[in-house]
Amino acid sequence: MADLEKKVSEAVAEEPKEKKLEWGKKILVVAFFVALLLIYLLVPSVHQWVNDVIVMFKTGDFDEMRAFVAQYGKWAVLISSLLMIFQSLAAPLPAFFITLTNANLFGWWQGCIVSFVSSMLGAALCFYIARFLGRDIVEKICTKGALLSIENFFEKYGKKCILVARLLPFISFDVVSYAAGLTAMDFWGFFIATGIGQLPACIVYSYVGGMLTGGAKLLFTGLLCLFALAITVVIIKSIYNARQKKKEEAKNKEA
Repeated sequence: MADLEKKVSEAVAEEPKEKKLEWGKKILVVAFFVALLLIYLLVPSVHQWVNDVIVMFKTGDFDEMRAFVAQYGKWAVLISSLLMIFQSLAAPLPAFFITLTNANLFGWWQGCIVSFVSSMLGAALCFYIARFLGRDIVEKICTKGALLSIENFFEKYGKKCILVARLLPFISFDVVSYAAGLTAMDFWGFFIATGIGQLPACIVYSYVGGMLTGGAKLLFTGLLCLFALAITVVIIKSIYNARQKKKEEAKNKEA
């Protein structure tokens, strides 16, 4: 009895420590982003650079993006990685635009490595931002409607949703990562599913993208969308059939 009371008292004593640690992590994350915001607002060169990046993202022009990254010479890999992470956090641009740029600039397999590693870092960052800061902050970063739609899909299909989302270029990379961080999903389950879904797409986009120039890129973009749509239809159909089969089995058991 004495041992049980001791364990209970120890558990009660540890709980406030865990809460303090959790709040400490949140404060550090918030302080980090506040510092970034202040740098953006107070340093003119940084302010101009970020605005130029946003304008470039909005154009969706491969050649412009390639020229922007290439101008940094030996620092081009770092700049490209930062752009991919930035895209993962907030920019409304599919990641495969940057993947194509990396393939054109660095060669298909080197570009693939840069794109894959930086996109995984971005996904992990989004996940932990959501996990530490909570729903209120995430809703300010991405739209509430987009977040709800992904969360509803998660409730139905779980980790399969992440695998599907990572294969499709027109599904928001950052919203999926943020939404995953708000669920009870463990980080490594999310990270592995992201890696499995991201790697084949990254390889394909890099290999084909490395050979594209000029107007062929627009054709490739259209073919990618059609291919992704076909994959979506097949996967959704298979998931639907599986759910219907489970319902029928449940009805048969009840009967």
